Amino acid sequence: MQSKGAIKLFAIILALVCLYQLSFTLVTRGVEGDAKEFANGDPVKEKEYLDSIGPKGVYNLGMKNYSYRECKERELNLGLDLKGGMNVTMEVSVVDLVRSMAGQNASDATFKKAIDRALELQRSSNKDFVSLFGQAFNEVDPNASLAAVFANIENQDKIKFNSTNEQVLKVLKEESDAAISRSFNILRTRIDKFGVTQPNIQQLGSGRILVELPGVKEPDRVRKLLQGTAKLEFWETYNFGEVAPALVNVNKLLADESKKDSLARALNLTGTDTGAVAQLPVDSAKADTTASTSLVDKMGKDSTAKQDTAGGKSFEEFARENPLFAVLFPADGQVRTQDEKNLVDKQCVIGYALIKDTSKVNAILAREDVRATLPKNLRLLWTVKPRTADTPSLELIGIKVTGRDGKAPLDGGAISDARQDFGQFNSKPEISMRMNPEGAKTWKRLTGENIGKSIAIVLDEYVYSFPTVQGEIPGGNSSITGNFEINEAKDLANILKAGKLPAPARIVEEAVVGPSLGKEAISNGLLSFIVALVVVFIFMVVYYNKAGFVADFALICNMFFILGVLASLGAVLTLPGIAGIVLIIALSVDANILIFERVREELRLGKGIRLAISDGYRHALSSIIDSNVTTLLLGIILYAFGSGPVQGFATTLIIGILCSLFSAIFISRLVFEWMLDTNKEISFWNTFSRDIYHNINLPFVKNRKIFYTISALLIAGGIASIVLKGFNFGVDFDGGRTYVVQFEKSLSTQEVRQSLAGPFGEAPDVKTFGTDNRYKITTDYLIEENTAEAEAKVIAALYQGVKGYYASIDEPSFKATKIINSQKVGPTVADDIKSSALLAVLFGCALMFIYILVRFKKWQYGLGATLALLHDVLLILSIFSIFNGVLPFTLEINQDFIAAVLTVMGYSMTDTVVVFDRIREYLGIHPHLDKKIVVNNALNSTLSRTLNTSLTTFFVLLAIFIFGGDVIRGFTFALLIGIVVGTYSSLCVAAPIVVDLDKKASK
Repeated sequence: MQSKGAIKLFAIILALVCLYQLSFTLVTRGVEGDAKEFANGDPVKEKEYLDSIGPKGVYNLGMKNYSYRECKERELNLGLDLKGGMNVTMEVSVVDLVRSMAGQNASDATFKKAIDRALELQRSSNKDFVSLFGQAFNEVDPNASLAAVFANIENQDKIKFNSTNEQVLKVLKEESDAAISRSFNILRTRIDKFGVTQPNIQQLGSGRILVELPGVKEPDRVRKLLQGTAKLEFWETYNFGEVAPALVNVNKLLADESKKDSLARALNLTGTDTGAVAQLPVDSAKADTTASTSLVDKMGKDSTAKQDTAGGKSFEEFARENPLFAVLFPADGQVRTQDEKNLVDKQCVIGYALIKDTSKVNAILAREDVRATLPKNLRLLWTVKPRTADTPSLELIGIKVTGRDGKAPLDGGAISDARQDFGQFNSKPEISMRMNPEGAKTWKRLTGENIGKSIAIVLDEYVYSFPTVQGEIPGGNSSITGNFEINEAKDLANILKAGKLPAPARIVEEAVVGPSLGKEAISNGLLSFIVALVVVFIFMVVYYNKAGFVADFALICNMFFILGVLASLGAVLTLPGIAGIVLIIALSVDANILIFERVREELRLGKGIRLAISDGYRHALSSIIDSNVTTLLLGIILYAFGSGPVQGFATTLIIGILCSLFSAIFISRLVFEWMLDTNKEISFWNTFSRDIYHNINLPFVKNRKIFYTISALLIAGGIASIVLKGFNFGVDFDGGRTYVVQFEKSLSTQEVRQSLAGPFGEAPDVKTFGTDNRYKITTDYLIEENTAEAEAKVIAALYQGVKGYYASIDEPSFKATKIINSQKVGPTVADDIKSSALLAVLFGCALMFIYILVRFKKWQYGLGATLALLHDVLLILSIFSIFNGVLPFTLEINQDFIAAVLTVMGYSMTDTVVVFDRIREYLGIHPHLDKKIVVNNALNSTLSRTLNTSLTTFFVLLAIFIFGGDVIRGFTFALLIGIVVGTYSSLCVAAPIVVDLDKKASK
């Protein structure tokens, strides 16, 4: 063995590096164990313990004493599926950026049509939005000028009136790229200040940003933190007394309209003669605004209840006469004296509305005739929170727009610092702000001109506070007060300090894994890992005797190296990643089996043990390299086209293949060399395994037409099933929301579907999820809305539908304890995932064809291998369609399935390459023999390796299938089917196809 010293040195250095990296994980586990013991089951005490010990040294290596926090940063990262947390894909809304750059011209008809067309094109295209907008603008009006839309004061330094469309699109692209980059940096700053251990944020392209937050237990807080645009504004305000007459006029306008409609219905005129209705006389008496006094007293009660109001009127009668004041209670509704009236008239609160009525008020205020009745420079905005915890109503604030451009006189750009603080007199949480010099100057002027009036502090179109100015405020210091929780005030200060997002960023894909499911995943993953190792260890020793012990030792080294390299690179170990490690066990064993089978062949030729081992390694090397390179290439494709857990699987697969090659080829060889040098006994077989495949001669090539027929019938049946029955597409392919919900008792899926049909508008898809009364509920309800409010509505609808199945539970408890996993995938992301999946499979096939063509220098080999791969993919798809709904677990077509298909392609290609290598070798030895005989002999000579590897891999995957848990059961089933199909195709399809394709084959 050449370079033995260098290999030993490298192995020792690699082992020391891996040991060093993994030692941090052991230290953090020890500290966290101490924290659990100290807390005695109290999570708050446990967190306090870890926070207190964070900066303290816990791992002294002499040169440096590492703190717990530093050790935590260097430990082996566990994925969200193993320890719980939140995975979010955000998409920066470039369309909103383009609209804002258009300014007042955003209402231009051609511009609006182009935006709508671009959004339509975006659903089926991977191009960036600006390119699609340019294409759409040209389609709508080829002669229109983009400069006419975008040449305004804000863009005057970048876009001129004579700029060409190409120049304008270039500026828009630069601005969108800059906005995405700024959004990435701002989000990263917010996350860093959020206090999550080992967060991960990365740009994905197409304006998307991936955020992973392990261990997060407050997903609502995260959604608000990430999606808050932080558009902070300071506005002057209208007094109630200035707006009240206009409100009375609006109320009268609506009342007159209501009376006309009622009279029309009474005379049966509705829908027949609207012109006549317009001429009908109506009561023009002034609306009774004093009636609102008793209505405000009743706030918090059901507004539809028939209660007496002032004057003895029922609520229905009052609502007919006062349509506006029935849903918007005037600010002076409870005044009793003239002094109270004078005080209310000077305040900026216009009125109050129940939260459930705010949408009705918004609809009224959005009407053109209503807008024409109100002051032109009046904007009406709601407060962000109810007035009190017991009163579910919001205040409506009158904003005065004083600038020509319609913008606030002061905005968040003036904020240089912000922090959570406590009020000087009431000790309630608030946000203290400091402004830059220009902002301080504007703030001084603004407060000086509004003494005795209110300044509204508005964030993202909601009023947080509206303090009355007592005097001019110099120095640029201010605060935002409100009914804040401490964490809420901290998050808001964090957002203000990090800066506002240049364009809205919306969550288009999301996965939340509860900590209980993460613990189960760890337990299931470790159990499957241990069982798989035991199965392999036993098989190798039973079949290969003492050589099996060498293989087992190399396998242990391989596992150690994989975990060490994962820790060194900061890679994340996910549940699919554990499945990848278990699969690597099988691939590592495959390399040893290839070597051992060649050594056995050399021993049968009468060679001595030292020479047999040397020649066995030399002859097996080509097959080992080829088979691992093909799997490595497919792993790279998986990483490039996959996301989330699929990338975790691909990362582990790539690292595992490289470590497996080193361990199988070099570590095992070093052990054999040591055994030979010390005269240890070496044996590669037991009595029963010595001649188990010897002299076997199955007619694979002769019966190839039978195999073709069997495959054609299976694929034809699968295609028929696909046409008639289709597939069960997962949420990441179809889009929608999925929740795994824990129930207290066993239910039928039909029961759950029917109970949710009402709240969701249609029955969702419901499947059982393993055992323990868990159900997987998938719906597309409100999937087009990418807001935190939409998420809250979906959860509320889910709770309303299923709360009857629990003895007693409120919505917050249901959300916190019964929803153990959730996932959301927006429609555009789902389309991209499907496109990426198809490209991954096609690109994989093309790459395999090219690699085989280059390695074997014959197109017949490349085409034969590619056709065999397509055969495998079609058979797996057929089985997933045929058995969908038949087996007791879900067979979803999703990202995990695509990962399984690509892995099977790699495994099948490994088998095929080994066979092709042996065919090439035999053709060189027997160039004049009938090619069919040569190919058949090559197939039989590799049969022991093929079946041993397949059986080992099958039983390893069977261990994952049984013990790995419900999350990856469908994924593992695809791999199990793939191993059987791949073994069959490498023996019965790929090589026989090469025979038929080769025109020089003997007839």
